[in-house]
Amino acid sequence: MAGSGAPETGGVDASGLNVVVIAGTWHDVITDGLIAGARRILDATGATYRVVRVPGSFELPVAARAAFDGGADAVVALGVIIRGGTPHFEFVSSAATDGLTRVALDAGKPVGFGVLTLDDEQQGLDRAGLEGSKEDKGEEAADAAIRTALVLRELRG
Repeated sequence: MAGSGAPETGGVDASGLNVVVIAGTWHDVITDGLIAGARRILDATGATYRVVRVPGSFELPVAARAAFDGGADAVVALGVIIRGGTPHFEFVSSAATDGLTRVALDAGKPVGFGVLTLDDEQQGLDRAGLEGSKEDKGEEAADAAIRTALVLRELRG
């Protein structure tokens, strides 16, 4: 786990930012933990947000694009992909990562990347911000999205 060296989260005023949290439905205990972490930081920073669910991580990019087309300032993409015995893991991981990168660059707006790519379920539980978790990747992804949206707002005047 990368946990050490992680930046502090929170402590910024995100009032006026419109954020959409998009989460897959696979592995709901982990995903629900990620959503809870994102909600905590968004509430603490004053951002306006809504949460929408899509079937899985493969669908995150197209939903992120729709969120930006609908006026979102930032998107937080949350999902869980657990390695199995087939190449499916690599295909879905790559599609989600490449798709979200493309959406962010095309829109010129940030996507907080909270898609967990895991070898097993325990790794997800350790990162989901649940009681006993070592990390909160939902919080970290939301924090990154709002901080980047604020930087972009400043750069664009």
